[in-house]
Amino acid sequence: MNIGDKAPDLLGINEKGEEIRLDQYKGKKLVLYFYPKDNTLGCTTEACNLRDNYAELRKAGYEVVGVSVDSTTSHQKFISKHELPFPLIADTEKTLVEAFGVWGEKSMYGHKYMGTFRTTFIINEEGIIERIILPKEIKVKEHAKQILR
Repeated sequence: MNIGDKAPDLLGINEKGEEIRLDQYKGKKLVLYFYPKDNTLGCTTEACNLRDNYAELRKAGYEVVGVSVDSTTSHQKFISKHELPFPLIADTEKTLVEAFGVWGEKSMYGHKYMGTFRTTFIINEEGIIERIILPKEIKVKEHAKQILR
């Protein structure tokens, strides 16, 4: 997905097993943020930064939805442990990460593996991608500020 593309209507299934659709956010800007894994340091820091600034994001017209390939059970625990006020999509089939082009080969300590590239898509009120914050640009400790700039 690139800037100017229309986001898919069906985004996925949230932690409660409910469908998340783009039309649920009509009239609002959607922060669709992809992250590698629940309860890891960077992902927890990013989620908590969005949680701590959630009221400010909503006041500016944004809604937040997180996406990882973790299960609904993992998401439920992550939300509960960190009191996250926004839904998390359990993209266990990797449909959304592949559609948005954020799934690929990663490397850590010389070990290669497949994973999610931390990427945030800002989708406007009409469902069009208007901004992409790329993995190298994301600062997990101040991600909300990056979105609001």
